[in-house]
Amino acid sequence: MSQGKRIVLASRPHGEPTSANFRLEDYTPPTPGAGEVLLRTIWLSLDPYMRGRMADGPSYAAPVPVGGVMEGGTVSEVIASNNPAFAKGDIVLSRAGWQTHVLSDGKGLAKIDPKIAPISTAVGVLGMPGMTAYTGLLEIGKPQAGETVVVAAASGAVGSAVGQIAKIKGARAIGIAGGKDKCAYVKNELGFDECLDHRDPNLAAKLKEACPKGIDVYFENVGGAVFDAVFPLLNAFARIPVCGLIAHYNDTEAHAPKWAGAMMRNILTKRLTFRGFIVSDFAAMHGDFLRDMSQWVREGKVKYKEFVTEGLDSAPEAFMGLLKGANFGKQLVRVGPDKA
Repeated sequence: MSQGKRIVLASRPHGEPTSANFRLEDYTPPTPGAGEVLLRTIWLSLDPYMRGRMADGPSYAAPVPVGGVMEGGTVSEVIASNNPAFAKGDIVLSRAGWQTHVLSDGKGLAKIDPKIAPISTAVGVLGMPGMTAYTGLLEIGKPQAGETVVVAAASGAVGSAVGQIAKIKGARAIGIAGGKDKCAYVKNELGFDECLDHRDPNLAAKLKEACPKGIDVYFENVGGAVFDAVFPLLNAFARIPVCGLIAHYNDTEAHAPKWAGAMMRNILTKRLTFRGFIVSDFAAMHGDFLRDMSQWVREGKVKYKEFVTEGLDSAPEAFMGLLKGANFGKQLVRVGPDKA
């Protein structure tokens, strides 16, 4: 068997992660024992939440320990099995993390049918990012026909799905993305009603023009200046699913903004609903999500784009780029071929 490779957390970042926070190691892939399977990673998903796992502050999940393998969702092939539930050659959804091989006792693995869709979608539009969009928008945002839905990071894995689902539900979809090419893709390929560049110094004025009746649902992925532009336009009883705050993930200090008082006053007088969520909160909806999203993808109602880098050693640079918006679509690392 070929030598295995893994990327571990070498040190905790202060502010933006750097290459010094990661370390590539070689290791010998283990041999499965009774009831175990050996997995070979094909696809590794890179997602913004991983920045939180690099820190040791309080959060909804335990941090990656220094020296530990960086965590992440993966699509893997079973290359050896002593578990009757899995056969050699099975393709599974797993959480192998940033490494080429891992042992599993089978718990938490889910078989993937390559006939339904490309297997990479199991960590994309038909996986955690797609389900994040589906559950957050439909359970918290609850868009109604004719309402206006705004989503930041609109060309990314979650944001692109949010806007397309909003359109399916009869709402107007306004995207905010980084750069002319991303905005053109969101509007022309994904079918959003409008997409604005978050780098535009006139973002607030252009967003107001794009939302003449205000904003009923804002799916929050970013925070920062985008939220500043959105907040004054929120209608009474607007719903704000808070999925991510990527503009703040590298902040080194926590402090209340000067306008916190005005924000709280608006939450009261406009009766706004802010709700943070983690996709696992809605685990019971997984079957509904797979049924609906797979159908929408087959029918062309939901489109997706993948941004792929090659080889496990490309993961740190790709991840650092992801936090700065360098990706165009779902960020994936092709760790190995589809079949050994």
